[in-house]
Amino acid sequence: MQADQQRILQLISDYSPTAPPQLPLSFGDYLSLLWRIDRSAANPEFVEYYRACAAALARGLGIANRSVVRMVARSAAGEIYANLTRMPYQGTGRLVDAADRRDAIGQLIDLRRHILEMGAYRDLWTVGWPGSRLADEELRERVFAVLFTAFDGQFSHFSRLLLVVDIVLQELILMERYQNDISLVRLVHDYDYPDPDSTEVRAIFE
Repeated sequence: MQADQQRILQLISDYSPTAPPQLPLSFGDYLSLLWRIDRSAANPEFVEYYRACAAALARGLGIANRSVVRMVARSAAGEIYANLTRMPYQGTGRLVDAADRRDAIGQLIDLRRHILEMGAYRDLWTVGWPGSRLADEELRERVFAVLFTAFDGQFSHFSRLLLVVDIVLQELILMERYQNDISLVRLVHDYDYPDPDSTEVRAIFE
């Protein structure tokens, strides 16, 4: 598997202890964890887990004192992605083009949300896949072909947008281009990231 595709699969993963990140984590992973907090708004245990992951990653990336991290701490689950558009007005940075940066963040974060929703849509399937019990075998196979074969082929190309979107969002939100990352091992050992090998952490997803 190509490195870019591995990166994309990590960005759309659920970051659970049963399938922990294999690649070093970066600001893109931070954005994915924020989306997971929003997506888990109805499940307090998941929200607490993803908040702990995001907070540890922020410390590991050296952005714990940035306004975006303070905004995340203040925001309710389900509202974080929407509140990212306010970042150009936080702090004492330049305001001359704040409205344009707000609009750009809004458009890019919305695009990012749609890509993640597409990548995670199978998470909602509780029993089988939609159409798996159709009586018409030929029709059932066509539904399968769309949901799996056709979707996977197209999504593998479309999802590459995540890689460039994250680079631009980092500059818009953090006002810096340097791409920093950190291994999961260091995050667990040095920054209190939830340990995937912990029985307590694994119990959250059981």
